[in-house]
Amino acid sequence: MSKSLRILTLSTVAIALTTGWGAAGAQETLKMGALATLEGPFTVLGQDGMRGVELALKEHNYMAGGKKIELIKASSNATPDSAVAATRKLVEQDKVQILVGPLSGSEGIAVKDYAKTQLQTTFLNGASAAQETTLSNPAPNFFRFSTDGAQWQVGLGSNAYQKGYKNVVVVAEDYAFPYSMVQGFMVEYCKAGGKVKDKHWVALGTKDYASVIAKIPTNIDAIYVALGGADAVNFLSQYEQSGGDKPIIGSAVTVDQSVLGFKGKRRDGLIGTPSAGPIADNDPSPAWKKFVADYKASFKDGFPSPSIFAHAYYVNTKAALDALDAVKGDLSNNHAALRKALSTMTLKTPTGDVKLDSNRNAVVNIYLTEVAKAADGTLYNKVVRTTPHVAQSLGLSAAEFQKMGVGTRTNPECK
Repeated sequence: MSKSLRILTLSTVAIALTTGWGAAGAQETLKMGALATLEGPFTVLGQDGMRGVELALKEHNYMAGGKKIELIKASSNATPDSAVAATRKLVEQDKVQILVGPLSGSEGIAVKDYAKTQLQTTFLNGASAAQETTLSNPAPNFFRFSTDGAQWQVGLGSNAYQKGYKNVVVVAEDYAFPYSMVQGFMVEYCKAGGKVKDKHWVALGTKDYASVIAKIPTNIDAIYVALGGADAVNFLSQYEQSGGDKPIIGSAVTVDQSVLGFKGKRRDGLIGTPSAGPIADNDPSPAWKKFVADYKASFKDGFPSPSIFAHAYYVNTKAALDALDAVKGDLSNNHAALRKALSTMTLKTPTGDVKLDSNRNAVVNIYLTEVAKAADGTLYNKVVRTTPHVAQSLGLSAAEFQKMGVGTRTNPECK
């Protein structure tokens, strides 16, 4: 072999080793970011969200599309500013190519807006469920395989009225996600004939609910509560301590597994509480049972059953991994093939098949549930009814839906 040919051959080998060409290509690494609330009032929710990410990656052996997946985690505190700051670090400093998150509603709107400035990165929702994230001016590179808060409440308003809860007050956190849940509840509740006497909007992270509890009238039938995490636990505990005895109508997060484990007499008082959401703890389907078994086997420090947040992060991460497999890891042309796959795929999930609408928002099954007590003393949400293929406009026309004040405090009023 001539000297010049040897030099050329050695140079070619060096290029192959440094660029991942040839055999090393199978070891190419893709950076995936995961953003959740690992601090603040939703810390336990964020921790379970991360479990969902890790479970999906574990099932894929941290590989997708022929590439190794390097997971880089980031934390927020449920505020939009903290979510954008963490996202900016993941995208601009850590150079993640795919990002899963955030968790909270207003965070999702802020991250969606930031995504429009970073078209080289593909964003998948975590558990953020404000309507505006996908319904109003959606980002072309932001996908939500979980659902919004209004979708979560389908079936609950009519069920509450049928239970005899004809007059209620609302206690809800004052930001985009609870606005969506209250809207979803009131669409059916008002139509059935229910009346909402008052709405109490409280700041995220409120610790003292005495002033709110003092304003709850006695001539009501129930309280619709749209609080999550530590906020829900604080309100329920303080309402119990004050002698409050009105039944609770729970938003999806108010009686989620992240809340049902709290201590106190009021805990058993939640038995029979109606709610609705994207999961049901005793869903009899084999896919859900497998998901629960895998979750329990993987996370000894987890909840008795996966929370909404573990499920949402799992589903969105799985969508990214399945789509990467489908396009063999092709991220060229600003992820064009990947985004087409995400937009058109039918995703197999623990709660049934999921497809996206034109705004890249999920159309899914929603479960009407009631809190029940298991033989071991733990509380869980049992299935009462399943509503299939729930879309973001709740079966209404786009014009009718927009009139309701989407994503704001201006929810429909019971006339």
